[in-house]
Amino acid sequence: MSREERVLSDTDNENTNEEIETGIDSPDESSSGLFTAGRSLQSNVIEDHNPDYISADAELAAEIPDDTEVIDLVHLKVLALEDLNLLRFKNLKKLYLRQNLIESIAELEVLPLENMEEIDFYDNRIKHISKSVNLFSNLKTLDLSFNKIRTIKNVDKLVNLENLYFVQNKISKIENLGTLTKLKNLELGGNRIKEIGPDDLKGLANLEEIWLGKNSIPKLINLQHLKNLRILSIQSNKLKKFEGLEELENLEELYVSHNFISKIEGLENNLKLTTLDVTGNRLTKIENLKHLTHLTDLWASDNQIDQPFESLGEELGKLPEFETIYLEGNPIQTKNPTQYRRKIMLNLGESLQKIDATYVRA
Repeated sequence: MSREERVLSDTDNENTNEEIETGIDSPDESSSGLFTAGRSLQSNVIEDHNPDYISADAELAAEIPDDTEVIDLVHLKVLALEDLNLLRFKNLKKLYLRQNLIESIAELEVLPLENMEEIDFYDNRIKHISKSVNLFSNLKTLDLSFNKIRTIKNVDKLVNLENLYFVQNKISKIENLGTLTKLKNLELGGNRIKEIGPDDLKGLANLEEIWLGKNSIPKLINLQHLKNLRILSIQSNKLKKFEGLEELENLEELYVSHNFISKIEGLENNLKLTTLDVTGNRLTKIENLKHLTHLTDLWASDNQIDQPFESLGEELGKLPEFETIYLEGNPIQTKNPTQYRRKIMLNLGESLQKIDATYVRA
């Protein structure tokens, strides 16, 4: 089968015409504070100042021993998997083909299906998830970030998958994930998701981290299936309030920066919370946190917080593990430029170590 035929067969009869690009609707398009487990949702095109000759695809893999367990061909303008002659690598466990020009991944079926643990196609030109992906029943990690994928499909048989990355694609719906019962980390930041449906996350009881930054989600709902969730990142969406967190009793880190939230509330059952990021919202007061005895970090810069320092101390001053607070860009800081740090120190507990990225004691 030719490369052109394989690309077409990989679409599963879907329309391959590109839609006109649209900007992602979020409250702060310029925000760089998008937490995706070390992955930035923003990318820059870097000019190649060394346009040296790059070998043909077939030559790139020619010198790799047949018994290798890892293939790492990054940023080499690989166009087609067929030319890499992947069939000969019978012991392969990990395949990294980041930052290439690959459009079709149907050829993956020639790999040793039982052996494969990691497949990484970060930053290519993939539009559709080939049916061949579903053949890797022992796969632990699949990264298809920074591609052109519109639909989550052909991953439902990856029952041993633990990490699934779809950052910066064109996905509009969370779907076909219910069978991935061992999944621990799901990254969907920088897509076109507008809601979390009632059954979208059903079956993901072992999920520990979900990253949904820079979508267009208006409500925190339908999260009750995620009983073991530790990290929830839903920055730069359209949230207006805290809600739907009652059953996330294992939640440790909550990132909701750059939304439209006006009040801290609804965290009564999240007693394991250590980090709360509410940067860039519409808060006027720090409140309803004094019961969170494990809280170490509160990031609340660039809101409208304007309350007495004594009130702030009543809320946070007795938290035994509290270490870091960010309040810069709020009236409480801008109106008190000379006394701000001293009053924060006086009213918060002895455990405080850092105010606005500066340590309390050198």
